[in-house]
Amino acid sequence: MRLIGCILGLFFTFIANANDVTTAEQLLHNMAKAVHTRNFNASFVVSKGKGMEPYRWIHAKQGDTELELLSLLNGAGLEMVRVNDRVTYFEPQSPPYSISTDSIAGPIPEVLFKDISSLLENYDFVLGGKGRVAGRPSQLVRIESKDESKYNYWLWIDTQSSLLLKAAYVNQQGDLLEQLLLTHISVTPEPSSQLLELQQKEFPAPLPMQTVNEQGSTTSNWVIGWLPQGFKLLKSDRHKLDLNNELADYYLYSDGLVDISVFVQRPLPGQRASGALSSGATTVYVHNSGAFDVSVVGNIPALTAKSIAESVQRPL
Repeated sequence: MRLIGCILGLFFTFIANANDVTTAEQLLHNMAKAVHTRNFNASFVVSKGKGMEPYRWIHAKQGDTELELLSLLNGAGLEMVRVNDRVTYFEPQSPPYSISTDSIAGPIPEVLFKDISSLLENYDFVLGGKGRVAGRPSQLVRIESKDESKYNYWLWIDTQSSLLLKAAYVNQQGDLLEQLLLTHISVTPEPSSQLLELQQKEFPAPLPMQTVNEQGSTTSNWVIGWLPQGFKLLKSDRHKLDLNNELADYYLYSDGLVDISVFVQRPLPGQRASGALSSGATTVYVHNSGAFDVSVVGNIPALTAKSIAESVQRPL
């Protein structure tokens, strides 16, 4: 009887866990749908290290037209406007430019507003507890990495509107490294008049899209020998770095949730020890191999960045 009881207990635990995964996944799907269909006006801050960046985020759905505005409120400002599948960036001291995409490249991973089932191979979706964020009832959903080479990503979702209220990068010990917190949100039945005015404006034509194959001549310059599970090459090119005006080979990898940038260049003058700098979840690891320097940048642990940098070699 005791053996049967143990088997039944394991069975019902398995069923409960399976239901949790399904429910957590459905909550994420509901959030993705809400972000594209609801009219809302929100303010949020991103806290990382000792820094804090304030944003304003407005979205509207008017018939078949989707409108979105994301503004960085610090410094000279940065504004991103989306009208359906065109995003236009307004940056200080630069002419505006547009790209063809259905999501803004902001502080929230784009995949969260799309088909998050693409993450299931490398992450688990787990329900957490309930609470209140920005004065609204919320449900925690944890996106947990299946290995220790990446951080976890936790989201607090409004149980009434299905919109995001809070998000955080969390290490394997459960420490919050960086968080995004809504300080205000209003959900309205009618679109914002500010966004409706965008329909009357003219925006630049989208820039031509480049694919990995079109840039393939640079991808064979170096071999990145190790990457965490699930990362694939999105693009590569060769360009000068803004920091030191040095020419570098650049590779961008992603697992759908996290992007990793790898820069390879000739050694800079002077002897510099390899090492990492971190701010919030972002790590910058510089590896001096002697013959060349490798810089790895991404929201990943320092040991992961170090392993990637040390794996870079010239092709045989």
